[in-house]
Amino acid sequence: MPVEIRRVAYDHPDAQKLVDRVQEFYVERYGEPDDDPTQPAMFEPPAGAYFLAYLDDVPVASGAWRRSEEAALGVTVTAEFKRMYVVPEAQRRGLAKRMLTHVEASAREAGFAVMVLTTGSFQHEAIALYGANGYVEVEPFGFYKDDPLVRCMAKRLDG
Repeated sequence: MPVEIRRVAYDHPDAQKLVDRVQEFYVERYGEPDDDPTQPAMFEPPAGAYFLAYLDDVPVASGAWRRSEEAALGVTVTAEFKRMYVVPEAQRRGLAKRMLTHVEASAREAGFAVMVLTTGSFQHEAIALYGANGYVEVEPFGFYKDDPLVRCMAKRLDG
C-alpha cells in the first residue's frame, strides 16, 4: 500500500482527528492529556511544518517540527520534533521511521542543524525509535522540563 506524506495545517480536520487520537493515547498511558500550549501558528512556514501520512487517503500518522530556542548539542536555534503519532491499526509498517525521516529532512531544508524532542518515560516505543535513529539524551527543557517523566533527546541533522 503506497504511503503519501502531505504537508497540512495543524488545524486541518485530518490533523485534528489524529491530535484527538494521540490525546486519547496520552490519557491511557499517563492518565491525562498533554497540555502543552501548542498553537497552529507554530507549524506555519517559516516557523514550522506539520505532516500527515495517508494510506488509501486515510490519515494514519503525524509528525511535525517547529522552531525552538532550546540549546542542544552546541546549537541554540533548533527545530523541535512534535506530534509523532501512528494510529494503532497502521503500526508495525515502518510509518514512524518514515515520518521521522521526512520531518528531519524538512527541518534540515529549512536550515536547522539540530532536532530536539520531548517524550515521556512511558513511551518506550518512541524512545527506542529515536535512539535507533541517532537521538541522544539531553538536559530536560521546555514546557515539561520539571516533570519527572520527561525524556529529552536531540540529534544533529547536518551529518
